Amino acid sequence: MMLSLRRKTLRGASALLALLIAMPATAQLSVDVTNPVESDLRIAVPAMPTQQDVETPAGSTQSLGQRIAEVIANDLRGSGLFTPLGPNGVQAPSMAEVTSPVFARWSAMNAEALVQGFVRSAGGDSQITVGCYLYDVSLGTELARQGYVVAPRDWRRAAHRCADLVYSRLTGESPFFDSRIAYIAETGPKDNRVKRLAIMDSDGANHRFITNGQSLALTPRWSPDYRSIAYVSYVGRNVRIYIYDVDQGRQRVLLEGSGAIFAPRWSPDGRTLLYSMASGANTDIYKIPVAGGRPTRLTNTPGINVGGSFSPDGTKVVFESDRSGGQQIYVMNADGSGQRRISFGGGRYATPEWSPRGDLIAFTKIAGNFRVGVMDVNGSNERLLTNGWQDEAPTWSPNGRVLQFFRTAAGRSGNSSIWQVDLTGVNERKIVTPVDGSDPAWGPLLQ
Repeated sequence: MMLSLRRKTLRGASALLALLIAMPATAQLSVDVTNPVESDLRIAVPAMPTQQDVETPAGSTQSLGQRIAEVIANDLRGSGLFTPLGPNGVQAPSMAEVTSPVFARWSAMNAEALVQGFVRSAGGDSQITVGCYLYDVSLGTELARQGYVVAPRDWRRAAHRCADLVYSRLTGESPFFDSRIAYIAETGPKDNRVKRLAIMDSDGANHRFITNGQSLALTPRWSPDYRSIAYVSYVGRNVRIYIYDVDQGRQRVLLEGSGAIFAPRWSPDGRTLLYSMASGANTDIYKIPVAGGRPTRLTNTPGINVGGSFSPDGTKVVFESDRSGGQQIYVMNADGSGQRRISFGGGRYATPEWSPRGDLIAFTKIAGNFRVGVMDVNGSNERLLTNGWQDEAPTWSPNGRVLQFFRTAAGRSGNSSIWQVDLTGVNERKIVTPVDGSDPAWGPLLQ
């Protein structure tokens, strides 16, 4: 994205992250995420030095310093708001320079901000400590610092959290890099696709297949605590909603039927699932306790009602319905009362998803092609963000600033891939996956 930079006055201690060091009042860099201008913020991200190069199960601390800086740079570049300089081709600082940067070096590269840090470990299976520092190059001042103590295998999480610190401090927005995606991994010909449940980090790393493809997997969603994934699977003639325990590697059947069941969605407290079920010519929306029990029917109108998602406070549900003659977006109370239509534009609307900030609803607009858009929660101020041939099923980042969706290629192949776009519609990029991908589901920020 193009962005506007401004300097603003901050007074007192920053509360963006729990361990952020209090900074004195001064004019500091900031990034306006909503106002495109001519250039991105140039930010230097050199490799992180280590006091003593020791071996860990994830590699030497020196190699980790390089790889952590690469992940930070890639995260910031992928946001569309920054032009990272380094770590390749950029001189790494000494340990002494981590807290006392040579600002003239970075100013000579026209860097406006600087991210640097260090990696320490006692070696072996010992935890690693990653330090992260953010500086304003022009003023020669420290803007933020944070330390992360993680198992060696979790070094990428330390990198994502450092990138989150930088992003939050310079944009004023909540972080989102340290999060995960569940999606459907697709292989095989267009008319006989194998669809497996898979998970990965928000940038596509740490990829893992969950199911083996012997049965069809569809529409996954993370639980609010990241412990479970709800998804639909077709097993013979039966359709099931599974709850998969990610840590234990086990799953259980929550619901089973012979008719179409689809689109399970968690309530914000993790106790309830929405789902849709077809019966005869009608499809209606139900909710069921995650622990098991009797479903409650929320819609009861002729036609197809498909939902949807809860509002962040759990009091309302947004869903799609063709009760008016074509697919449109509706909102109702969580008990099914107060159903009302909010979309009135041309074409059809599908896959509505409430923003975690509570201020917007994302959707798929079907009018010739498929496009991803957003609207206010009352249906006003509709904006389309993408313009692919078939873009659909948006899912929100934890901070409500970015959407992922899947794009199906035109032509005979029908290949699908996962993409990302921010609310400006300017920053669009493909998320690399080992195989084709569809139905992404972005989870909350990891704790």
